Amino acid sequence: MSQISSDSRPAPRLSGNFDRVAWCYDALAGLVFGGSLRQAQRAALAGLPAGAPHVLILGGGTGWVLAEVLRRRPRAAVLYLEASGPMLARAVAHLRRTAPGAAGQVEFRQGTEAALGPGERFDALVTFFVLDCFPPAALGPALARLAAARRPAAPWLLADFRRPRRGWQRALLGAMYRFFGAVAAVRARQMPDLHAALAGLGLRPMRQAFFFGGAVEGTVFGPAGPGDALE
Repeated sequence: MSQISSDSRPAPRLSGNFDRVAWCYDALAGLVFGGSLRQAQRAALAGLPAGAPHVLILGGGTGWVLAEVLRRRPRAAVLYLEASGPMLARAVAHLRRTAPGAAGQVEFRQGTEAALGPGERFDALVTFFVLDCFPPAALGPALARLAAARRPAAPWLLADFRRPRRGWQRALLGAMYRFFGAVAAVRARQMPDLHAALAGLGLRPMRQAFFFGGAVEGTVFGPAGPGDALE
């Protein structure tokens, strides 16, 4: 059976509280973006290490990404770290429906990146549409905590919105931040420069794909030398 645990320490919801929208989050994302968000996630998951990797999924929401990871890497061990109790419950139910035989490979833990133990290390980090929720003062410490849990060669798999380059992208992101600020207490107000932040950790994009008119990306980050190029 999958293990379900929670962080006993009180953790501030710096990235928001999605309890109120857990029931409609997937439908809402599909209504606005169609299949683009899942396409971006699939593109990033192409960077999963082979074999039986130990994978951290942060802020995985209702569980679709977990099923996709296990479909691609049936022998993976996964820590599914989600701050929202209702989202976590949906992810548990989704696993029971889609891959009941994999329950022993997954630990569901309620909490933020602060719930990671000091000795936990992972072969891949998965952060899909979660880092955009952090306000600037919280993003750096969150990334540093995640980086400390990353094994040296582990890829960092990112699917997220890109910083807006066109007027319609600015309008869309602005509307999203206002909406989720109101209904989910997201404190961020603009899209952070995630590429610059991850570059500060010594990571570079190794593979990229863009969707929804270039507004959404699926990117595999890894340690790269100056001569390395995007695939």
